[in-house]
This record gives sequence, structure tokens and C-alpha cells, in this order.
Amino acid sequence: MSSPNASATTEVRSSHEREAFSSRTVFILAAMGSAIGLGNIWRFPYIAYDNGGGAFMIPYLVALLSAGLPLLMLDYAVGHRFRASAPLAFRRLHPKAEVLGWWQLAICCVIAVYYAAILAWAGSYTIFSFTKAWGDDPEGFLMGQYLQVAETVAPSFDFVPQVLIGMILVWGVLIVVMSLGVQKGIGRFNVIFLPLLIVMFVVMVVISLTLDGAGTGLDALFTPDWSALSNPSVWMAAYGQIFFSLSVGFGIMVTYASYLKPKTDLTSSALVVGFANSSFEILAGIGVFAALGFMASASGVAVGDVATNGIGLAFIAFPTIISEAPAGTLIGVLFFGALTFAGFTSLISIVEVIIAGFQDKLGLTRVPAVLVVTVPLAIVSLALLPTTTGLSLLDVADAFVNNYGIMLVALVAVVLLTSGLTALPVLRDHLNSVSTFKLGRTWMLLVGGLGVVVLGYSLIGQLSVTLSEGYGGYPSWYVGVFGWGMALALPVLSWLMTRIPWSERSRASQQSPAPAILDSVLDRRLLGTSGHSPLQDGPRSPWAQGSEPGAHTEIPAENEENVR
Repeated sequence: MSSPNASATTEVRSSHEREAFSSRTVFILAAMGSAIGLGNIWRFPYIAYDNGGGAFMIPYLVALLSAGLPLLMLDYAVGHRFRASAPLAFRRLHPKAEVLGWWQLAICCVIAVYYAAILAWAGSYTIFSFTKAWGDDPEGFLMGQYLQVAETVAPSFDFVPQVLIGMILVWGVLIVVMSLGVQKGIGRFNVIFLPLLIVMFVVMVVISLTLDGAGTGLDALFTPDWSALSNPSVWMAAYGQIFFSLSVGFGIMVTYASYLKPKTDLTSSALVVGFANSSFEILAGIGVFAALGFMASASGVAVGDVATNGIGLAFIAFPTIISEAPAGTLIGVLFFGALTFAGFTSLISIVEVIIAGFQDKLGLTRVPAVLVVTVPLAIVSLALLPTTTGLSLLDVADAFVNNYGIMLVALVAVVLLTSGLTALPVLRDHLNSVSTFKLGRTWMLLVGGLGVVVLGYSLIGQLSVTLSEGYGGYPSWYVGVFGWGMALALPVLSWLMTRIPWSERSRASQQSPAPAILDSVLDRRLLGTSGHSPLQDGPRSPWAQGSEPGAHTEIPAENEENVR
């Protein structure tokens, strides 16, 4: 019979045990599920068409190899080495880096709030495809009958019932999946639905290729405009597409990598995820432009006259195609069904960043952490998005938080890890210690050199255009509050989160599986008292020695701030 103290110790340990994916395959499918999202289907095809067609594949491939994969591996290294959510992983890397994790988590909160609305639309349109409910005017149906978009942009609480019901269903399913855990929920969902998503989309592409005019659409997409290669904006478009489609800078891949077993081939996994994501984007381009070619031929116009992206492509152009195509109903169900699954696998990964962060911060078990995160997010989402002004809010928040916010936090993180913490050698060595595909100095140069230049140039370019021209024709006060205001508030709120004490039950009270990466500029005090090198690797992780992940020991004061 165990003593009361022994029971208490067991309880503490069990509360700190970290969930994990059952295998590398499950992790790869989950990472692919996060990467393959709405942007692959409704953004990439038009970006490629508008930036040189077939010639765009050259900067796209260069961007994948020189920035996308290196930054993806960087996220893997941070998450896997420190085995924690984004806030705690960066805290373990260096106490002063914790704010980066909360910043990424805050961005995910905003994205989750409006992402649920898009999934509700996609789910509704899957059902609408059976009856072609949009009739002869898909745009009028979308803006009028379905979304009931108000003429003014000022936030209102004039709810649209059919959107509200759809969003309630999305949040309900999401809560169930997340409550099941990392393997039984996230892993199993992706194992089942990601292959189904790919099969559905392949079938849709095959059908689209049989439509009259499909060849015209493919010619428009793949005919190369070699002169575009001399345009810097084309190269920035390629880097931007790769950056956003691979889910780097969100905290997603940091979180997912933390659920991997200690000995997992990280670099090869990144290669599989990166090339799989790009392959799906090209597949999406073929299917979308084959369908647009049919639409252009049926309307007697050029493909360029019907080519669009985003909401216009998904909810206006494709319903038009569905109404006119011989197998329109089947195309509609496959397209919107795939869009729903792609969006949901991405939403799962976004919300998991938030759940993992608060689970680590508060020392909660899985279900309470899910409820603490999803219930407030659902309330905010259901209060703001299923309204007559929800579309405007979604548009502005997506532009400023999803674009500027992610790009800025990624830039700050790369600069900090490169020139501030000098962390890249340690992270490279960690990747090499578990991977078959080894990295050298080139990887560090790509992350710390080219990565900084690309992110900085892209951010400055986008900011200059928005500052001079405004955004979307919205009133300046609206953009200022819900655009600039929201984007600038997130890092402030993130810093405030670092001031909140960590629970005594949190995983911050455990010894880190790897020592902090200290820097003489950022932490002279610690270096002065400990007398070790900034890149000293320290003792091996207890995990590497075979001890259980739930082992509970205190962090040495010289390596970590005291739990506040």
C-alpha cells in the first residue's frame, strides 16, 4: 500500500505527463493538415497566374528551398528540443524570449475567431451544392440572402441565423475533437480526414479536366511569362505564399514538434511536409484553373476576366461553375467538402497552439484546458462574426493580424535567435542529432541571412502600400481600430502575459529537457554568475537518458527564472 506522499507524487507527475503523437507518420499527417488549408485552394492558383504563370514555379521552388523549409526546420528544432508549447518553449530557450510564444498564441486567438466563420460558410455551401441554392446570381446570394451584408461597417449585433447555426456546429465539433487529445483527437482526425480531403480534391480535379475549355484555363495558368522573373514583387509573392502556406511563425509547428518522441527524424519530416504541401498547391491550381477555363469558355470571355482568389473564387466563381457544369453538383460537393476539411484541419492546429500554451501556463489537464480556451473564443466568435457586419471584420482582421502580425513576429524571432541569442548552432546540432538529412552552415545563413531579408522586405513593402493607400476602401477609423489597433495590441498583451505568474502545477516547474541558450548581450547577469559559454549544451536531457517525460524536478536558478 502506497503512502499518502507517494500518491501525491504520482498525482503531480501524471498532471505533468505530456501527450504525444503515436508515430512520426501521424505527426506528418497532422503537420500536413495544418499546412494544407484554405490558402492552398483559393490563394495559390491566382498568385501563380498573376505572377508569371509557369515562370512563377521558379521563384516558388527557390522560396521553398531557401526560406520555407529552413524556417520550418527552425520551428521543429525549438519545439522538439524544449518539448513545450510555444510560450514555454521560448521561455526555456531563454527567459526573455517567452513573449514571442505568447505573441504567436495571441495571433492564433484572432485567427481562430474568424476562421470558424469561413468553415461555416464552406459547410453551408457543401449543402447548397445539392440544390444550387444560389440560383442565377451567386454574388447576390452570398452578399444578400446568405451573409446579409450591411451597407455600413460599424460593428453590430444583427445576427444572421443560418451563419450562426453553422458556426455553433463548427465550435461544437472542434471542442469534441480537441477534448479527445493529441493522438485520439488531433492525430486520428488528420489520419482519417486528410487522406479523404486529398481523394476528394483529386476526383474534383479529374472531373474539372474533362470540362470544355479546361485546356484554355491550364494554358492561362502555366504559360510562362519569363519577363516576370525580373520583377522583385513576383519573388516576394513566391516567398509570401510559401511562408504562409507552411504555417511557420504561428507557433503551430513548435507545438506539434513538441509532441514528437525524442528520437524522431526532424529534417526529413520537414522535407516531406514541405513538398507535400507544394504538391497539393499545384494540384489545386490545376483543378481551379481547369474549372475557370470552362467558366470563361461558357461565358465567351478570357480566363483573366473570371480569375480571382479568396472569397470571390470560392463563393462566387465556383458556384457559377457548378451551375453550368455537366457534373456541377458533384463538383460542388467535392470542392466545398474539401474546403471544409482543409479549413478544419488548419483550425485544429491553430487552436491547439492556444490550448497547449494555457495548459502549460496553468497546469491544467486536457479537458479543462480545452474548455478554458474554446469557450471564450467561441463566445467572441459567435458574438462578432455571424452578424451583418462580420464580413468586414473578418477581412480587416485577416489582413492585419494574419499578414502583418505573423510576418512581424517571425521577423523578430529570427533576428533574436540569430543575432541576439546566437541560438542557430545549438538548434542545428539538435536537428542533426536526430535526423538523417544533416544541416550545415548553409542552413544558418538561409535562416539568419536570407530569412531576415525576405521577411523584412516583404513587411516593409506591404506596410508602405497600406499606409499610402489605406485598405479595402474601409474608413480610416475602422482600419485603425480593428486593423492597426488589433495588430499593435497583440505584442502588448503578450508582454503582459509574461508578467502573470506561472502556476505551481505548470510544466514550467519541471526541469527543461535542454538547457537554456544564453547570450552575453541579453543576459550578462546569468553568464556572470554561472561562467559558462552561451552555446554550452549542458547536461544531457533526462529524456535522452531514458527517464520518463513526467519526471518532476526544479529548474536550477541559474538557468531559468523562478516561477513567479
